[in-house]
Amino acid sequence: MQPTHRVVHLALVALLAATTAAVPTLSAKDWPQWRGAERLGLWTETGILEEFPDEGLTVTWRVPVNGGYSGPAVADGRVFVLDYLETEPRTMDGTERILALDEETGEILWTHEWHTTYRMLMFTYATGPRASPTVDGDRVYVTGSTGLILCLNVETGTVIWEKDTVAEYDTSIPVWGTSSAPLIDGDRVIMLVGGEPDALVMAFDKHTGEEVWRAIESRTEMGYHQPNIIEAGGVRQLIVWHPRGLTSLNPQTGELYWEEEFRGRANMTVADAVHSGPYLFVSGFYSGSLMMRLDQDRPDATALWHGENNRISESGVEVAESTGLHSVMTIPLIVGDYIYGIGSHGQVRGLLAETGERVWEAEGLTTRNRWGSAYFIQHEDRYFVYNENGDLIIVQFNPEGYVELDRTHLLNPTSRSGYGGARPGSRGRATHGQSDRLVVWSHPAFANRHLVLRNDEEIIRVSMDEDDY
Repeated sequence: MQPTHRVVHLALVALLAATTAAVPTLSAKDWPQWRGAERLGLWTETGILEEFPDEGLTVTWRVPVNGGYSGPAVADGRVFVLDYLETEPRTMDGTERILALDEETGEILWTHEWHTTYRMLMFTYATGPRASPTVDGDRVYVTGSTGLILCLNVETGTVIWEKDTVAEYDTSIPVWGTSSAPLIDGDRVIMLVGGEPDALVMAFDKHTGEEVWRAIESRTEMGYHQPNIIEAGGVRQLIVWHPRGLTSLNPQTGELYWEEEFRGRANMTVADAVHSGPYLFVSGFYSGSLMMRLDQDRPDATALWHGENNRISESGVEVAESTGLHSVMTIPLIVGDYIYGIGSHGQVRGLLAETGERVWEAEGLTTRNRWGSAYFIQHEDRYFVYNENGDLIIVQFNPEGYVELDRTHLLNPTSRSGYGGARPGSRGRATHGQSDRLVVWSHPAFANRHLVLRNDEEIIRVSMDEDDY
């Protein structure tokens, strides 16, 4: 097997047309939640730039914000974003906040804030909220880093209902903070709650906040996964990857359809489960990868293969790199019969979906370092890759490697990666440790021919409209 780096042969581009999986067509131009409409990571607008101008992309506005990993949501002419400000230096006590901005001008329309403490979180990552807001009609749903759930009016910021999950459900806050964004399904809002003893995932009436159902026993922290709903076996299935396994539930009732044990060391169930045809795939840094084959006639699934774990010594040091895929935050792709993703040290890899065998490895999409990550968004026959350095890259994937078509720099990284350590209260800045680097770990919103993206200092809107250049 020969590694492939930035393959540029034109024949490879032609292969893509034969291998790209069919995807549904969406009409929505907004980006109302994590990874856009239906959480597919799919951008369907036309009139988007084919290549970047030499002078870079046009920033239409910039607005100062505080720290946070939470990506923005865009809906009905508004941008919603969360941030955090430590109000008592070095105490990890502070204020979380949601801002609503005018999509065209960046004007702040309203804010709502609440006091919290990050003392129960790992201080290295005490930067700000993790979960993206979810907009549904005239309401926006928010998850704070320490278990607060809020439903607010989109026009005024008035709180309609709220839940303190620690007080109400005996939730144990994960060491890296509550990270799962609210998922709207009909009249329900579905959340990872981590409530004791049997409420790892819960559904609430989205209008009133009243409990509808609860499911999955909580034996550990809830993890960091973003639940999603797929259609397979003739039914809609809610997929939840939690620290003990991969579970399928009836999203209306919470009834268990099927479950596969797949434990996540350090509760690091981060990257979304990926569904394509009969395949359902999850991948984690310590866990390795799990491929399920979905039954097409009933709601059931069978484990197809399980990739190796990263090999870790008793002291916690990685002693060798395995051959499979070990995602950290990067959500892999399934394109036809292949899987493409970024491994635990920033390598780009291609695997056979049916067996997990690695067919190529490359460098260049992100930093070659531990916790290397990037976000993949499909647009027509290409992918926009936004990496942890703040670069936007246009890429095509195929069974022989990947083709980098163009790249541009958008936003400076400001959050510390945490590998190497930093003192509390440093507001996202690494202060010592050669391995601790600055990164941007917030997913952009791809909406209305623009990108909206943030770091720990500002949120910006960037035109991708070909008519603007």
